[in-house]
Amino acid sequence: MPGTGAGKRARVRVARLRSLFMGLIALTTAAAGTACTTGGDQPRIVVTTNILGDITREIVGDEAEVTVLMKPDADPHSFGLSAVQAAELERADLVVFNGLGLEENVLRHVEAARESGVATFETGKAVDPLTFRASDDGGPGEEAGRPDPHFWTDPDRMRKASGLIADQVVEHVDGVSEQAIRANLAHYDEQLANLTGWMEESFDGIPEDRRALVTNHHVFGYLADRFGFRVVGAVIPSGTTLASPSSSDLRDLTRAMEETGVRTVFADSSQPKKLAEVLRAELGGRIRVVALYSESLTREGAGAGTYLQMMRANTTAMTDGLTGG
Repeated sequence: MPGTGAGKRARVRVARLRSLFMGLIALTTAAAGTACTTGGDQPRIVVTTNILGDITREIVGDEAEVTVLMKPDADPHSFGLSAVQAAELERADLVVFNGLGLEENVLRHVEAARESGVATFETGKAVDPLTFRASDDGGPGEEAGRPDPHFWTDPDRMRKASGLIADQVVEHVDGVSEQAIRANLAHYDEQLANLTGWMEESFDGIPEDRRALVTNHHVFGYLADRFGFRVVGAVIPSGTTLASPSSSDLRDLTRAMEETGVRTVFADSSQPKKLAEVLRAELGGRIRVVALYSESLTREGAGAGTYLQMMRANTTAMTDGLTGG
């Protein structure tokens, strides 16, 4: 019967369409499952500061997902976390942080992650940290004897930090290739060694009587110790940008600069230079203010997108600033 034949053909077409539709669903589900397996199950490492984040990425490569909490050009002393970022800490396989009091608004979240069972590594404590010196030696008086968290200004300590971070990744992060981690470390260690040699050669061109530093705040103690500089003082007489100078602090600093003949102030590029400009006014406009990348990397292509770029840019700026170039 014609009607019966037409109805049968219609049912066949519907069945074929249903089969095709179910096949598409199956393919989509399989693809989503594959994506979850390859992405969602990848080991996770969370790093607080962007400087340590950069070296951690160099070491880890493609072996794990590395999340850096601190954005480019941020201040490690004052940056905070969103609720989502705080949760990322507790889902990590390993948390790498600077420590020694640097990430002042983040350390409680790191501690919470540790208490929940996440492996954490305080890098600064493991690299033979220096302490802030007494004020008569150019250091912040009220912080004298406390650990200085700015160890990255010494590339040799960063070499040590890189090796220790690699050890932590191998020990605590399941699923990574130790061979790949060690190969990445060896390659990066060579670059850090080359950086140290280049910095030594660059600083050798600065006369002894000009190897004196005045900075926005006390951040270059490790560099001074490693390469033979004197720290005359800082506009903010503290190891943190959250402090403020008093009028007596500024008077003491200008007096020290007059006595030592220092005429260059190095100010962090991510911070306002207003305080350094005050010194210029105090000393009759004879002060040169030079920008450095002291506590944060920049976005890519903005001068200090990596740790190596930051240190080379700072070395050039310091050499030029102290030799009158």
